[in-house]
Amino acid sequence: MRTRAKIVAAAFDVFGDEAGLYARMEDVAERAALTRATLYNHFGSMAELREALAFEVTHDFLNAVTKTISTMADARDRSACAVRFYLRRAQSDRRWAWSMINLSATGFIFGAETFRQAEETIREGIGEGVFPIPSAELGRDLLLGTTLAAMGSVVRGAAAENYPELVAGYILFGLGVPMEQARHCAHQALPRMQDEFDI
Repeated sequence: MRTRAKIVAAAFDVFGDEAGLYARMEDVAERAALTRATLYNHFGSMAELREALAFEVTHDFLNAVTKTISTMADARDRSACAVRFYLRRAQSDRRWAWSMINLSATGFIFGAETFRQAEETIREGIGEGVFPIPSAELGRDLLLGTTLAAMGSVVRGAAAENYPELVAGYILFGLGVPMEQARHCAHQALPRMQDEFDI
């Protein structure tokens, strides 16, 4: 278990770099100071390692976000706050943000758990009648794809401090929420995260 944890930590270092998109198993083995054979004993492929890392990078944070927004009755508020939490974290933790960007390039955006949770929130909003769009899949892609692109702008220093609020508002607008309501949802006070999380 110690060796596996060491590999995942090294993979986070590699994927948390701007050039992490091009990471190879050899890069992770070198960063972990292990042989390739040892690495392959624990992870049979880069896809398997990426999946394990995506879980490590996203699971606790997603749980903290989900727990925090679960008390909100309206899917518009839940969606806007989730987007803002992800982008605010990107502003304060560039390595985490780069790992999210690089891992999303070849798999589920922000990992399989986040991908499913985003779709569920959109589906709830359609059921509540606040997202007048044709499918939850469309809404999920709009929400996650825009947030991922915005995260890239954040880590490259091309975004204003209030970019999370701007992005969240326009995502809601794209989901069919009238602009004034979208702005209101996106600029409410962001609740305090209810749980601590680790990478």
